[in-house]
Amino acid sequence: MNADSISSQKWFGCALVRSAVCLSLLLMANASLLAQERPTTSPSGRISIQQVQVAFIASGSLGGGTLSYKGHSYPIKIGGLGVGGVGASRLSATGTVYGLNQLSDFPGAYAEIRTGWALGDRGKGRIWLRNNKGVVISLQGKRAGLQLALGAEGVLMQLE
Repeated sequence: MNADSISSQKWFGCALVRSAVCLSLLLMANASLLAQERPTTSPSGRISIQQVQVAFIASGSLGGGTLSYKGHSYPIKIGGLGVGGVGASRLSATGTVYGLNQLSDFPGAYAEIRTGWALGDRGKGRIWLRNNKGVVISLQGKRAGLQLALGAEGVLMQLE
């Protein structure tokens, strides 16, 4: 290995760390804004999700569930990337949807703040999500696995 390749690797590593720090600061800033904007309107729907999360400083999640809105049930897909946490867990959660005026406002990117823990088959978690159309989702769930989560995540939700 020559000096140029070592220098390139160091530069890439530093750039990656800087990018992760910038992403985490951006997500945390959005998360703190989200935490201050709790819904004051009546619920417009219900949601249930099942999700797998893996985290080691950065985190990723994948799952699905059901949105109940105006007497109909719609299957949904969920995926996300974020920062904060260590471990792996499975999350089963139900919650309330606020600010959903039409079904087309539901799909898209959501900012998420989360807290929770899992140890074996015991665990809890609370999640708040908000998209740019004013839809807010409050989830409470149970985790199973081995994970400590405290951070922010960008979540993409789609109707199937």
